[in-house]
Amino acid sequence: MTALSVQFAKALSRGRVAQAPDSRASLLAALLRKRATAHVVGAKDLESLLREQIRWALPIQDGRGTIDPEG
Repeated sequence: MTALSVQFAKALSRGRVAQAPDSRASLLAALLRKRATAHVVGAKDLESLLREQIRWALPIQDGRGTIDPEG
């Protein structure tokens, strides 16, 4: 492993140790930070996986224009 790979693996590991996010917004923020890191280091597969998780974490707007906080 390169030094950058080790650093990235440690960063991901620290992210797993954290407690569950308090809200959907904090979950989304954490996923966006992780996706940005994956993009910087060129981890395309991980970035793709995180993009899917980000889509899941986004609030969903119903046909009436209201947002369902639970998705």
